[in-house]
Amino acid sequence: MVGSGIKPNEASITAVARLAAATGDGDRAFDLVKNMVPVPNSPPRLRTYGPALFCFCEKLEAEKAFEVEEHMGRNGVALEEAVLAALLEVSSETGKRDRVYEYLQKLRKIVRCVREETSVVIRNWFNRFDCDGMEIELDLGLIRDAIDRNGGGWHGLGWIGKGKWVVEKGSVDVDGKCLCCGEQLACVDIADEEIEVFARSIAGLALDREVKANFSEFQDWLEKNGHYEAIVDAANVGLCQQSFAEGGFSVSQLHAVVKELYDRHGKWPLIVLHNKRVRALLENASHRKFIEEWKENGALYTTPHGSNDDWYWLYAAVKLRCLLVTNDEMRDHIFELLGSSFFLKWKERHQVKYTFAKGTLKLQMPAPFSVVIQESEKGSWHVPLAGSDSEESAQTWLCITRTGSADKTSNQSLTMEASDNGHESSCKGHQQSLDAPEISDSKTTTLTGKRKDRSPSHP
Repeated sequence: MVGSGIKPNEASITAVARLAAATGDGDRAFDLVKNMVPVPNSPPRLRTYGPALFCFCEKLEAEKAFEVEEHMGRNGVALEEAVLAALLEVSSETGKRDRVYEYLQKLRKIVRCVREETSVVIRNWFNRFDCDGMEIELDLGLIRDAIDRNGGGWHGLGWIGKGKWVVEKGSVDVDGKCLCCGEQLACVDIADEEIEVFARSIAGLALDREVKANFSEFQDWLEKNGHYEAIVDAANVGLCQQSFAEGGFSVSQLHAVVKELYDRHGKWPLIVLHNKRVRALLENASHRKFIEEWKENGALYTTPHGSNDDWYWLYAAVKLRCLLVTNDEMRDHIFELLGSSFFLKWKERHQVKYTFAKGTLKLQMPAPFSVVIQESEKGSWHVPLAGSDSEESAQTWLCITRTGSADKTSNQSLTMEASDNGHESSCKGHQQSLDAPEISDSKTTTLTGKRKDRSPSHP
């Protein structure tokens, strides 16, 4: 094709690369990708790199496999679980302990629950992890700071601890406590850096679509009044289940949500409501008392004429790292504009949904833990396994700990080094469902949206 002056497209190169890899010539398959002539609308894809990468992995040519993965990264080709599993396996088989750690972290970022084939690779690594590395004393405070900075659930500092690895299969209870090792799993948030990027993205889009002075004024106001633990999408709450003939904006529903949030945490939430709606409510004496109470306590922000209040409550919830009470699924075009890979994770951690069953409010708080790969301050790992589609089935986890890590949290420093051979067993703990319990209007439940708790204070 090239000799005839025809530029081969991605599909043609992929087909030839597959033929080369089938004969065991990974170098030829990779050269085809590296020497691709840029063709409009036909960049290299994951399938273009696959033949070379899998060929190198099967032949245990680890460094060549790593080179392919790095080339993919430079060309913006996203990794998938099958690729990471292959990279994990070749790293494990060739004793590349730092690479195993690196690819476990990459797997954590893109996969929630690992497939059985991937779990076998992970188990095999920990069961034979036997490298004599240099000990490094690591301050426990440094580890905890890294975990907090990352949003919880991982530190990314490297292998931690000493002793044999113990690999067990088991489950966690409804509160996130591992029934194998007793460790509490974290509710994982997005990292501090990602939150700042997310907030700037929302602000940038809002400033392009709103009256700039109005949204800038809100940003300035929020900087001076950033003490809220929860934001309420008032329009969503007030209009919930009101699509009937006599339906309208339900102040009683909004009041119930606000009161519940205040009773739970002893602090007023921030209610975001359009000024047109506020003016209408002030005309009704029974409604006016609520509006005035919220204003007096600094709990109400009125968005200006011509604004879309979605930008206001979303920005506030992200910027303040707090809960957002709304049943809005946030699938509208304005949310699609954000295009962030961590938006779903943020919603899982911060969105509070609600119901009014026969007039009784029930808040569904974020789950107390996240079903994602987690790395603890002790150096242990918990890996959720992809299982049955049945909602009745219990979530199965790999619990991976070190035999000598039980008392690590009482020390002021932890050791980073290699371990002896581990072993695998089955956890004796009773399997339990991971479904988060529906939290009703019990006054014992606290807010969990903020990463760090603050002492409640009455307004």
